[in-house]
Amino acid sequence: MLMRTDPFRELDRLAQHAFGAPGTWSRPTAMPMDAYRRGEEFVVEFDLPGVDPGAIELSVERNVLTVKAERRPPLRDENVEMQVSERSLGVYSRQLFLGETLDTEHIHADYNAGVLTLRIPVAERAKPRTISISSAEDPGRQEVNA
Repeated sequence: MLMRTDPFRELDRLAQHAFGAPGTWSRPTAMPMDAYRRGEEFVVEFDLPGVDPGAIELSVERNVLTVKAERRPPLRDENVEMQVSERSLGVYSRQLFLGETLDTEHIHADYNAGVLTLRIPVAERAKPRTISISSAEDPGRQEVNA
């Protein structure tokens, strides 16, 4: 249903975090996520603390969901002398392959308390359904759960 695109991305993320390399648009940093199924929908949550909602881009093309976000430095007075700067800035990106059983036309996105939550419904064609069976011996119909 849901696949990660790059098996080495976590290693890159750890190396960038260790060496303090910020992400750029050409080489973005991965963002942590959780993904799970709840009933008839998949839920994906991305940690994006300190990111302005206007700096988040979502797109779907051919069942590939792309999330991009940018954490920009805060505007400071020129008289400010930074003492400690540990919060990472830069560009974050994540791509997920969405299976054919998910309805990419009806994705719902919500951003609250630094967490971007996407709800992706299961497509109608992927849900269990009942199929009627008729036979020549018995003109009545029997229902079978598929």
